[in-house]
Amino acid sequence: MAEIIKQATRDAYGAALVELAESCPDLVVLDADLAAATKTGGFKKAHPDRFFDCGIAESNMMGIAAGLAASGKTVFASSFAMFAAGRAFEQVRNSIGYPHLNVKIGATHAGISVGEDGATHQCCEDIALMRSIPGMTILNPADAVEARKAVFAAAQHDGPVYLRFGRLAVPVIFDENDYNFEIGKSVQLTEGNDVAIIATGLMVNEALIAAETLKNEGISARVINMATIKPIDREAVLRAAKETGAIVTAEEHSIIGGLGSAVTEVVCEEYPVPVLRVGVMDTFGKSGPAVELLKLFGLSAEHIVEEAKKAIALRG
Repeated sequence: MAEIIKQATRDAYGAALVELAESCPDLVVLDADLAAATKTGGFKKAHPDRFFDCGIAESNMMGIAAGLAASGKTVFASSFAMFAAGRAFEQVRNSIGYPHLNVKIGATHAGISVGEDGATHQCCEDIALMRSIPGMTILNPADAVEARKAVFAAAQHDGPVYLRFGRLAVPVIFDENDYNFEIGKSVQLTEGNDVAIIATGLMVNEALIAAETLKNEGISARVINMATIKPIDREAVLRAAKETGAIVTAEEHSIIGGLGSAVTEVVCEEYPVPVLRVGVMDTFGKSGPAVELLKLFGLSAEHIVEEAKKAIALRG
């Protein structure tokens, strides 16, 4: 059996910025006193003249990012998701979103998998917040390969982008040479017509494990990696609804306002079928080891399997 390689998407983010700098002379990177954690420290070491530490002042950092973008720079502004999306929401909305500036927000340490940092830092509301901003693109890569490619795609994209990265090392799913990432396009990873599992972020690996379990029980599950949450790949969602008649969404985020909400909105408007959501329920997190917390909050392959069977039963 091949060895499973694991890497945190935040690590890939930091490495990608260093690589991107060679082909993007206008690139500048901002951080809010967390360069060691967000992994922008590598960029600081390689390009100190293009890196700015804004201190523990995330709202101010977003204002600086907006000014640099308005002057023609491609800006990546980095902090923990809780601070980038939560604390600085007003500045992201008014200073970056409203004028549709070319700022890319690198939000690390998202979701329950922040682990021991606890509920105050486990941001499970960031996608919901960013989805509410007109014109904001949201990328939530499943592994390190996709994270690197998402950074490059974001740099080429015209307008604000929210990139969501994790602290926990997760299995590498994609092949660097074979995988093509495109904003707004999902990727179908398995064939299946009994149920569709639409997953994002670290839950994509859990969805693949769930699909294998279901296969052993005679149920074919179509796994779709939805790395772009906004704009959602409506075509893929509707195709899954029409061809399977039952959908389960899986995300390391609140079931309110995230991937589950985005998929449900599309389905309800155009082709109603049962949609069950696997994610953080209407609750705050708690401190503990990341892997144990994911299971505690139902963010596991086992839970996806349970919800898939329920969705199929609801289909009738």
